[in-house]
Amino acid sequence: MENKELKQTIIDERTGIEYNLVNGYYIPNIVLSKPRRTGNVGKYGRMRARYLKEHKKAEYSIMLIENELTSHLLDIDDICRERVDLLVKQIAEKENVNEELKAKNQMEWVSRMNNILNRVEEIVTNEIIYQ
Repeated sequence: MENKELKQTIIDERTGIEYNLVNGYYIPNIVLSKPRRTGNVGKYGRMRARYLKEHKKAEYSIMLIENELTSHLLDIDDICRERVDLLVKQIAEKENVNEELKAKNQMEWVSRMNNILNRVEEIVTNEIIYQ
């Protein structure tokens, strides 16, 4: 004869938390809310996660508990990528780093574009990721 335990559920009137009886123990019936966004976090999102974990532990913990961390990191990653693209385009245009230069001197064009990208990433890191 199998020992089947009846599943018993109670609700704590004080807190409103539902508990299930499992093997003689009352376990809270906790369900995580669904994240607003899901996906793979990119470079800037990972940088933001590292910053939050090291410098804003409470904020990191709250987002993690509320299941909002991944959504936040994906948002930051999107914002940073859009900002980088826009600033690189604007600065390259202002400094005449264009297709004409690319055709004349590829190495100069690559050097200047890398310089622009490095400056833009520094700006984005300070303005968005470290805030």
